[in-house]
Amino acid sequence: MGTPRGESDDQLRLRFQVELEFVQCLANPNYLNFLAQREHLKEPSFINYLRYLLYWKEPEYARFLKYPMALTFLDLLQYPQFRKELMNNKCAKFIDDQQILHWQHYIRKRSKLVPGPGGAGSGGTSSSSATNATTTNAAGTATNSEGPMNNRDNNGPPPSSQQLQQPSSTMTQQQTTTTSSTSNTK
Repeated sequence: MGTPRGESDDQLRLRFQVELEFVQCLANPNYLNFLAQREHLKEPSFINYLRYLLYWKEPEYARFLKYPMALTFLDLLQYPQFRKELMNNKCAKFIDDQQILHWQHYIRKRSKLVPGPGGAGSGGTSSSSATNATTTNAAGTATNSEGPMNNRDNNGPPPSSQQLQQPSSTMTQQQTTTTSSTSNTK
């Protein structure tokens, strides 16, 4: 089955995968800095390609993105001043730091608003929430009963090195305190 562009289904699928991967790479400020330093962000053909990629903002395409922050950067890349500032390493570092802070705040706030199975607000008891307690395995990685740091959804960011290095006793105390305080209010 052909398309107006004359591409086969396999070619369309490949183009979709390549564009999806590239758009997701835009969520990495260090990659954007790399592109800027090699002056790709000054090329008119590349700028046109970035404009073309704006179709990823449509819900039918955006649902495939694992890192939705890429769409914010795709929007910002439409502005020459932002593209110019990305040449500066300090700018990319600042954006990267702000992104990490956003993820940490988002994960913390989401865990309070949307408790997991057996957690506060879902009718679970403190004994059932103990099965979801975070522990540290032999490799020093923070894990819970669902696997390594699976307290985030598929659209969230990968865990930062700071999150992986948090002491498990502190996290377990926070979960126990949250569970006991919410069970007393019921």
